[in-house]
Amino acid sequence: MRDRIKLILSACLLPLGLAAQTGTITGRLLAPDGPLPYASVVVKGAGQGAFSDEQGRFAVRQVPAGEQLLAISVVGFQRIERRVMVADGQELALGDITMERTAADLDEVVVTGTMKEVSRSESPVSVEVITPALFRKNPGPVLFDAVGMVNGVRSQLNCSVCSTGDIHINGMEGPYTLVMIDGMPIVSALSTVYGLSGIPISMIERVEVMKGPGSSLYGSEAMGGIINVITKDPVLAPSASADVMGTTWGELNADVGVRLGREKVNDLLGVNVFNYGSPRDGNNDGFTDVTLQQRISVFNKLALRRPERRVASMAARYVHEDRWGGQMDWTPAFAGGDSIYGETIRTDRWEAIGQYQLPLPGTVMLQVSANGHRQRSWYGRTPYNADQYVYFGQFYWSKRLGARHDVLTGLAYRSTLYDDNTPATAEFDSDGQFVRTKPSERPLPGLFVQDEWSITELHKLLLGYRLDHDKDHGLVHSPRVAYKWAPSGRWAVRANFGTGFRVVNLFTEDHAALTGARTVVIAEALKPERSLNGSINVVRKWPGAKAFFGLDGTIFYTWFTNQIVPDYATDADLIIYDNLHGHAVSRGASLNAEARIGQPLRLLAGATWMQVFKEDRGVRADLWFAPRWSGTFTASCTFRKSWTVDLTGQVYGPMRLPVQPNDYRPEYSPTYALLNVQVKRAIGDRWEIYGGVKNLLDFIPQDPLMRPFDPFDKTAQDPVSNPEGYTFDTAYIYAPIQGVRGFLGVRWTLL
Repeated sequence: MRDRIKLILSACLLPLGLAAQTGTITGRLLAPDGPLPYASVVVKGAGQGAFSDEQGRFAVRQVPAGEQLLAISVVGFQRIERRVMVADGQELALGDITMERTAADLDEVVVTGTMKEVSRSESPVSVEVITPALFRKNPGPVLFDAVGMVNGVRSQLNCSVCSTGDIHINGMEGPYTLVMIDGMPIVSALSTVYGLSGIPISMIERVEVMKGPGSSLYGSEAMGGIINVITKDPVLAPSASADVMGTTWGELNADVGVRLGREKVNDLLGVNVFNYGSPRDGNNDGFTDVTLQQRISVFNKLALRRPERRVASMAARYVHEDRWGGQMDWTPAFAGGDSIYGETIRTDRWEAIGQYQLPLPGTVMLQVSANGHRQRSWYGRTPYNADQYVYFGQFYWSKRLGARHDVLTGLAYRSTLYDDNTPATAEFDSDGQFVRTKPSERPLPGLFVQDEWSITELHKLLLGYRLDHDKDHGLVHSPRVAYKWAPSGRWAVRANFGTGFRVVNLFTEDHAALTGARTVVIAEALKPERSLNGSINVVRKWPGAKAFFGLDGTIFYTWFTNQIVPDYATDADLIIYDNLHGHAVSRGASLNAEARIGQPLRLLAGATWMQVFKEDRGVRADLWFAPRWSGTFTASCTFRKSWTVDLTGQVYGPMRLPVQPNDYRPEYSPTYALLNVQVKRAIGDRWEIYGGVKNLLDFIPQDPLMRPFDPFDKTAQDPVSNPEGYTFDTAYIYAPIQGVRGFLGVRWTLL
């Protein structure tokens, strides 16, 4: 009996003993000019890892005892792999590790260009990357603002009252930009601006931006470009982090991240809270300058450790937001009335993402996502209530065949369900009487194939093709060709030719115009919107021991056809959707430059010149909100290894604006700049204090509202007081109305 008890106790205590066979690896990473933050330190095969902090220090905990292979990698530096011996219950202190710069700076791993992890310098498709380190040079509460730091990408506000907007790439309108999270299109159509608001920065590893069509891999909406938000691996995330910031305008933003779980299950929880509740009218037009907002977003990502580091993860996010803007004395009691004007939007949104790599030869991946978006809003006295659900599934296989071919092929299915309270999703009888609700349902199955052919060590060719089927458009073909020539690590030339298409959810466009009992008519043989793009990209780098200089230049040309536009004028009882009788063009050139001079100074700058116009029935006109030229820059200088000064900014040239007949406001905006300065101080290993000034030049657009004193147009028809027939309008907005303001924040990180 006693022996049996000993045996049972031994069996019970054995897992505890095994679990205790772990140790910790610590160290500090250094560059030639100081500490090296945000480096990835991974124990290969064990699934444990960490990131270095602002001072370059890292700590990888619960590493299995015994000999392990430690891999260290970071942007622009040569990868290090080192075998180490970990003792049970002890700390292995590696001390200072100095990393050498690579000839190819910014050598991040990217996935957007080819749907596979590949070094950015090796990718045949040009992809730009934003990292949290760049976010923090101009801290803000939403990712919507951060992507504007990429040259050629612009965060465009579409309404000066409700502050909604979208993302423009190379001057093309927001619906032509596909926004993804972890490679899945869960942010689209109705929810684009709300999907980018409230993603906790603590959850983001990087943001990849690909300019030009990408429908050969990603299908509908990838006509003008792709923004792919890559979330962190819970295994590598800090144990805890917090970032709290406030501004002199009364804005408060808090971003908190916590890593939970160990061993086979790792969990990362992120929470973002934003509040702005102090109405302000600096331009004295009687309306709020900035929409008042209350938002909470909760993001949770779960990762499982599997043999051979196969992927298995699940993520979910919930966002709730209330926002309103309008006349200063508006309250919710006035919603829907015609005495005091206001626009109020209540949003509830959920998202779910799952990825699972099957244990089969090659890389066999199953990806699924779903999201629901519920919007309840008032625009003055007009209600707009909408619900949208997007379901997505994708199965792809990737494998290297022989020494030269890397093949990827897969199947995808996307279904969009949309319903609102407008006549566009309702059915009426011959007398114009409402019969029933008729929500829009749009399934979109597709298949794709891609071959990345390494012709020689210097030449690489990428061939891609996708075939989708839409119920209105039939089969839609999307081919792509990309070529890369890299004679050395200092030179790279890329040529890309591709197509994009967009199957429009007709009823999410122009909903504000649907004010009567109109019947929707879709013209016969309606064609999907298409784009054809060609670009040439040249990268040249001059690396050195104490300095680095690099140039990245691109010439691009994109031709858009078959734009689907609504016709409200032909028949007052009809909305007729038909293709544009003409085309649109986005063409131009961009140049990015990077320099590191000496030890403390780093400069990033970019400029884009472009012509973006539409030609309909022989009449040419510039597209709205497409600046003829623009530029971005970042200058950072570090003093005494703990003080850093960051100067960031965007500069925009003239852009065409939507004006009314005989409008007294100019049709083209002036040249303007948005400049920001920040000073930050690192305190020890865990704390950082930062503060600065946004919109340093205090620039705000003039006359963003037409007739703000009569927002319901009660006297608009009076020929005496309004001889030009102007009407209230909120679309003349080309820059934020928020003037100069200070900000102060604190960050805390526990590795």
